[in-house]
Amino acid sequence: MSDDKKNILRRTPLYEVHRSFDARLVDFGGWEMPIHYTGISEEHLAVRESAGLFDVSHMGQIELAGADALGIIQAVTCNNAAALSVGQAQYSVLTTEIGTCVDDVLVYRLAQEHFLLVVNASNIEKDYAWIKESVDESHDVAVVNTSNRYALLALQGPAASRILQPFVGTELSEVGYYHFITGEVDGERATISRTGYSGEDGFEIFVSPGASSKVWKRLLAAGSSDGILPIGLGARDTLRLEAGFRLYGNDIDETTTVLEAGLGWTICWDKGEFTGRKSLECQKRDGLSRRLIGFELVDRGIARRGYSVSRDGRPIGSVTSGTQTPFLRRSIGLAYAEVESSKIDSKIQIDVRGHPLEAKVVKLPFYKRAGK
Repeated sequence: MSDDKKNILRRTPLYEVHRSFDARLVDFGGWEMPIHYTGISEEHLAVRESAGLFDVSHMGQIELAGADALGIIQAVTCNNAAALSVGQAQYSVLTTEIGTCVDDVLVYRLAQEHFLLVVNASNIEKDYAWIKESVDESHDVAVVNTSNRYALLALQGPAASRILQPFVGTELSEVGYYHFITGEVDGERATISRTGYSGEDGFEIFVSPGASSKVWKRLLAAGSSDGILPIGLGARDTLRLEAGFRLYGNDIDETTTVLEAGLGWTICWDKGEFTGRKSLECQKRDGLSRRLIGFELVDRGIARRGYSVSRDGRPIGSVTSGTQTPFLRRSIGLAYAEVESSKIDSKIQIDVRGHPLEAKVVKLPFYKRAGK
C-alpha cells in the first residue's frame, strides 16, 4: 500500500495500538484496520475457547431523539422498536420500497424518546441520508450522526464476562442478551451491551475515543491468564460465518429482500406501515423464487464469494460467503439459490476454479454455542 493511499484511509482511535501489536493492517472499506495479529485461525479459536477483543470502532452510530423518534424508526425499519424497553436492543433492517436491505442495524432504546442505531461502516452516510429523507419539518425529532463520539470494543468468548466483571459495578450475569447498561468500565464512562457478531457470549462496549486505548490495554492485561487475544477482521468474518450471521455487501444488500435473506423473523407484520411492507407482503403471498442457503462442501476445496452454484449441471445461484472454518474444520458457505434446490440435504455443486465440487445444503447456523 502506498503512502498516498494510507493517508486517505480513515483510522479508528486504536490505530496506534494496533501498530504496537504488529497487526497486519489492510484497507477495509476505506478504513485502515487490522486483518489479523497472530493469525486468523489462532484468533478464531481464542474466541471460541476463551476470549477475544475486537476493535469495531469503524461501525457507525446514528441517534434519533424527540417525540417522533420512535415513529421514524418504525417507518424506516421492519422490526418493532415499540416493543423495546429502555435498556434493550434489537436487530433490524433498514428497508427500501421494494423490501430490500439498505442496511442491517442494531436499534438501542436509550430513553423513551431517544434511540441509537449502530450501522455498518460503509453505510454510515447512506443510512443517515436515508433516515433523514423520512423526516420533515412537522416531525419533532433530531437525527444526528454521532459516530465520532464513540469508540466501540467487542469482548467476545466464554471468558468474556469473567474478564470484564472486575471493571464494572453491575453484576453482568443480570444483563440479559440484547440488553445494555450504562456506567463505567475501569473508571471510564461506558455503555455495555450484551451483543456481538461472533456466535459467542460477550459484550460490545461503547467508550469515548480518548478512553479506548486505556480500556483496550486493561482488558487484554486482565484476560491474559484466560488466553485472550486481540482479534482482527479476518477471524471476525470466519466467526460470524460459522454463526450464520449475514455480512452486508456479501449476503445482503439493496438487491436482496429481507425474506430472501432468511431474515423474515425481523419483520413485525402487526406494527403497521413501514417502508417496503407492501412489496414484502406480495413476496410472502406469492412465494420466493430464491433464498439464502447454507452449504457444506463434501469434496475438498473452499468456496469463495462469486463462485457459481449448480444442480445437475444447471446454474441455480451463486456463493455470497465461504471459508474453511478453524473451529468446525469444514468448508462452509452461504449462497442464494432457487427455492426448489434449497431443501436441507439437497445435493448441489460449487464451481471452484473450473471444478464442480459436490456440496450439500445444511441448516443454519453452522455453529451454535452450548446452552443457546
